[in-house]
Amino acid sequence: MAETVFPTKGNLIAIKRSLSLAKLGYDLMDRKRNILIREMMGLIDTASKVQGQINDTYARAYNALQKANITLGIIDNISKTVPIETGINITSRSVMGVEIPIVTYEDQAPKPYYSFSTSNSMLDDAYISFYHVKQLTAVLAEIENSVYRLANSIRKTQRRANALKNIIIPRFEENVKFITEALEEKEREEFSRQKVIGKTKERKRLEAAELESETKAAS
Repeated sequence: MAETVFPTKGNLIAIKRSLSLAKLGYDLMDRKRNILIREMMGLIDTASKVQGQINDTYARAYNALQKANITLGIIDNISKTVPIETGINITSRSVMGVEIPIVTYEDQAPKPYYSFSTSNSMLDDAYISFYHVKQLTAVLAEIENSVYRLANSIRKTQRRANALKNIIIPRFEENVKFITEALEEKEREEFSRQKVIGKTKERKRLEAAELESETKAAS
């Protein structure tokens, strides 16, 4: 049911303009949603591959670490020589107005922080494997955070697009229909009124002419 609106030509023009803007807004929202979905699906595919690489690298790292423990004994003291990671930087890029992170890892050749005299090749393999895990984890963190932000934006965009498509646009269309029909009815009524007035004037003119003719004939 159309909301209360006065059926005037001015209102009809204004509502038609609002309807056009609402349809344009829906098209833009739908286009944005599709672009974000494509971006997100591409990232999800990449995340799956990176996760597989992390799992494989972790398996190699733990296997090498286990062998190092067996051959060298407990290596807790060696692990304490590894410094805290400070080579990760985070910036961002925009995809259709959605800020998603860019994680930059300062990729340098792995540099052991332990003495070669107290280590062996198994420990070196474990160190290098965990180093690669750290690199891949930074990549995966960027992808997963990006997917999360894109998914949130897609949901918001979908809600707005649905509101335009299912509520706002139909309401404007209903109001346009209501005003158009009301104005057409008003025009028909005005036409009928003018037609009646015209017939009345013509009848009176004919009656006046007849009366004048009779008056002249009587004189």
